[in-house]
Amino acid sequence: NYGLREGGGFVLLTGEVGTGKTTVSRCLRQQLPDDTDLALVVNPTLTERELLASICDEFKLSYGTEAGIKELFDCLRHYLLANRQAGRKTLLLIDEAQHLSAEVLEQLRLLTNLETDEAKLLQVVLFGQPELDEKLAQPSVRQLLQRIAFHYRLFGLNRLEIANYLGHRLRVAGYRGEPLFTSGAVRALERASGGTPRLVNILAHKSLLAVFGEGKRQVKAGHVRKAAQDTEGARSP
Repeated sequence: NYGLREGGGFVLLTGEVGTGKTTVSRCLRQQLPDDTDLALVVNPTLTERELLASICDEFKLSYGTEAGIKELFDCLRHYLLANRQAGRKTLLLIDEAQHLSAEVLEQLRLLTNLETDEAKLLQVVLFGQPELDEKLAQPSVRQLLQRIAFHYRLFGLNRLEIANYLGHRLRVAGYRGEPLFTSGAVRALERASGGTPRLVNILAHKSLLAVFGEGKRQVKAGHVRKAAQDTEGARSP
C-alpha cells in the first residue's frame, strides 16, 4: 500500500510456493481506493503482443483484431492519459510473474516510461516466486530492476506466528475453548511445514481429523507427525 501511495513504477513481492502471495494479492485488491482502475493478469506466459492485448481487455479497450504492438501500446497510452486527466490512478497487477520472458519485462518497463510532469501514468505490482528475483538480476533487464521502488520477500512463519495463526483461524471458526494444539504440536508443525502457511493449514487440518477420530480434544506432537507422514512436501518432525 505504501509503495502504491508513493507512486513508484514497480512494486515487487516474492516468496516461495505456499507462503501467501495470492492471499496478499487478494487483500491488496480489496483495499484499493475507489479512484484506482485495476488490470489483473494471472497467466503471464504471454508474448509482448498478448500481454498488451490482455491489459487492453482488462480495461475494456477496443482495438482491431490485427492490431500490432504499436497500435496496442498507443491505445493504452491514450487510455492512461485520459485516466490521469480524470484524476484516476491505473494499476497493473501480475501474478506468477516469474513466468514473464525478458522481452515482456522490457515491454512492461516501456509502459512505465509513460508519465506526466507529476507522476507515472501506470504502476505495476509483480507477485512471483524467488525465480523472479533471479530473472530480474540478469543484465538484459537491469533497467527494469532499477525501476523497482519497493521490494518485499515473504518468508515462512516462525513458531510464535504459527501459534497466533492457529488461534486466529480457530476464533474465526467460532472456537472459544482451551488451546486445541499443545506447545509440542506447534513445534512439530513448525518443523514439518517449514513455516509455509499452506502446509500449516494442511497439517493442522489432518491433525484435527486424527484427534477427532480418536475421540480426544487436543492435538499433540504425535498427531502432527502422523499428518506429516501423509502429506507430500512436509518434512519429518
